[in-house]
Amino acid sequence: MFNSLYTKLVLVLFILFIVIGGIFLAAALYTAPMYQQEVSQQLNRDLAMYIVREHVLIENGSVRHDNLEALFQKAMIINPSLELYLLDERGDVMAHSMPVEKVKRKHVSLEPINNFLSGTPEGLILGDDPSNVSQHKSFSVAPIDFDGKRQGYIYAILGSEKFDHITEILQRSLIMKWSAESIFAALIFAFAAALILFFFLMRKLRVLNHSMQRFKENEFQNEVTLIRSKDTPGDEIDNMTQTFQEMARHIHSQMNQLQETDSLRRELVANVSHDLRTPLASLSGYIETLLLKSSALSEEEKKNYLQIAFENSKRLSTLVEELFELAKLDANEIQPQYESFSLAELSYDVSHKFRLRATEKRITLDIDVDEAIPYVDADVGMIERVLDNLIDNSFKHTPEGGCIRLQLSSASKTVRVAVSDTGYGIDEKEIPHIFKRFYKKADAKAGLGLGLAIAARIIELHGDSLSVDSVLHQGTTFRF
Repeated sequence: MFNSLYTKLVLVLFILFIVIGGIFLAAALYTAPMYQQEVSQQLNRDLAMYIVREHVLIENGSVRHDNLEALFQKAMIINPSLELYLLDERGDVMAHSMPVEKVKRKHVSLEPINNFLSGTPEGLILGDDPSNVSQHKSFSVAPIDFDGKRQGYIYAILGSEKFDHITEILQRSLIMKWSAESIFAALIFAFAAALILFFFLMRKLRVLNHSMQRFKENEFQNEVTLIRSKDTPGDEIDNMTQTFQEMARHIHSQMNQLQETDSLRRELVANVSHDLRTPLASLSGYIETLLLKSSALSEEEKKNYLQIAFENSKRLSTLVEELFELAKLDANEIQPQYESFSLAELSYDVSHKFRLRATEKRITLDIDVDEAIPYVDADVGMIERVLDNLIDNSFKHTPEGGCIRLQLSSASKTVRVAVSDTGYGIDEKEIPHIFKRFYKKADAKAGLGLGLAIAARIIELHGDSLSVDSVLHQGTTFRF
């Protein structure tokens, strides 16, 4: 129940509002009496001064009890909440308007009295309350001087017990209840508004969470598309949504690549097994025949069988070497060793290796080199391997009487190489797959081997790409 972010936010918000409401109510209950005392002190600040001015309370060091009694009675009639105390110069209580049993303190601190008399202080000044040893209240005070000597003070407590009792009653009055109810209603309204606001703010998070759950349930197969307004700037949730979409697309792409890689791996294993099985079976068959029928075979037949077995062993050796070479190229264990050399001279050298084969198959092998072909910076051994593989591939797919051409042309300080033939051509649907390992065309019994894959990887390591153009039954051209 409390696992959702919205529920947690609501709970935190509820606790926060309760705490804030409690603090506000406690502050209001505490500051209201303080405010009343400060107002009362400011209004009655000069009260004690007027009393001293109008009444002689101490004369020749003696207390005028008759004047005091008259003052106390008059004060009780005019302001019942007023408590009057006559203090000596040390702050001791000499007389008071309270019943004797009500007075709990016989001495009043002079520090707040001196602060009061020092000028016009800002804020509330609280003094000792003789009727309550644990409370301090607002007061008015005036000094009583005679012949230039300080005789005492008239000390007026502005909030008596009656005042406290009335204040307590007012705090439970209808107005205070209305105030508390108003505060409570305002908090409830603010809480409800915050809930609605959080609900709409959480909507995008809920949509994002739903999309993420759906993406997970679909085993990361489907791309995620979340609509976002382009007219308004995105907030953190929008940025997180955009990041998730990009991550989902990346994961989807990686899943597709993994599936394709797994499919290619299975296909590669099958093709490698097929290409290895054929020469192995032939090699094993001819050797077994020689062992079983050696006495019945003529010397010519034995020589022929051994020649076929030898050719199959060479084919196996070449295939294994190509597998190791391609594995090293893919693992970046072999890196181009750049040097400057003449690609034209290399092309002529490579073509000479195929002259005998061209004569035997009655295929024309032409070299077309532009004038002033510049030197190139590349790995001469790797480029020779590329030319060998491309020309060898052309021989495999060009019938007798056909033509193979190696063409070099200069273009903006670079050299473009093209190997073309007039062979069987490649179907347009198969062109994207011919650089895959052991790819087998639909009409072929054997795969294309690793020659084209090795050539493509070498050109890729040189920062270029091997492209192909082909027309079925007309020929094929490889370029880099």
